Amino acid sequence: VLPPPMAGFFEFSLMRVREDLDQRVLSELFHQYLTVEDDFVRDLFAAGETKLGRAFVAEPVLSTTNVLHVLDYERASHVIDTAHAIAVGMCYCRHKMDHMGRACDAPMDICLTLNNSAASLVHHGHARGIDAAEAHDILAQARDHGLIQFGENGKTKVNFICNCCGCCCEALLAHKRFTELRCIHTSPFLPVVDAGDCTGCGACVRACHVDAIEVVDKLARIDQQRCLGCGVCLRACKLDALSLEARPERVLTPVDGIERAVWMAIERGKLQHLIFDD
Repeated sequence: VLPPPMAGFFEFSLMRVREDLDQRVLSELFHQYLTVEDDFVRDLFAAGETKLGRAFVAEPVLSTTNVLHVLDYERASHVIDTAHAIAVGMCYCRHKMDHMGRACDAPMDICLTLNNSAASLVHHGHARGIDAAEAHDILAQARDHGLIQFGENGKTKVNFICNCCGCCCEALLAHKRFTELRCIHTSPFLPVVDAGDCTGCGACVRACHVDAIEVVDKLARIDQQRCLGCGVCLRACKLDALSLEARPERVLTPVDGIERAVWMAIERGKLQHLIFDD
């Protein structure tokens, strides 16, 4: 089956080091098509109400009150525990940026695939099969590096959880470029600043991957339109001046990838193409 452009042949081409093609040239072409030009990424991430992916909240920062507002499928740990196959592979986005000379120092072999995607990638040698315990260790490693966990937008049969940075990840770069179009579904939370404890040190600003925080008059200010509710800023704040509050509105999450594809096709006026493409 011919894989789609994303997630598909873009990633598969750079999820491993190869010598049978010039990966540097390929990376430059992908960068031009995905980051410099607008059309494809805008259609993929910004069109319609239903999005390809969603952000998971960093579970260690959840308070006892927050926990009551998190559903099972909104936890990356639950997605891992319910997967029938798990694999880890090279981060396509970071590998691409490495060829561009612009990669950050975040770990390269840290992207998780799950269920049918994991089984397929392991079979074809694109990823390494792992168990749930190692997958949890990878989630912890990603959180320690201040990365955002970004996964497929579905309640069941989730096929990927990426550990993303704002300098390399295509989804986060798209979110920053088209903020008003909400390219990524958020977690059910928003960070709130305690004015009495915040000193305006800027640690949260440096930690945020989507430029959703700034310091104004020695006080951190959250841009709610940009914020993904990932909780990375809470881990960075050493003064406990940030906390999470439930968002007033919950986003409806498709049951699985099939339902998401149908919703996305209806919203984009392309259901007829999906039907005839079977």
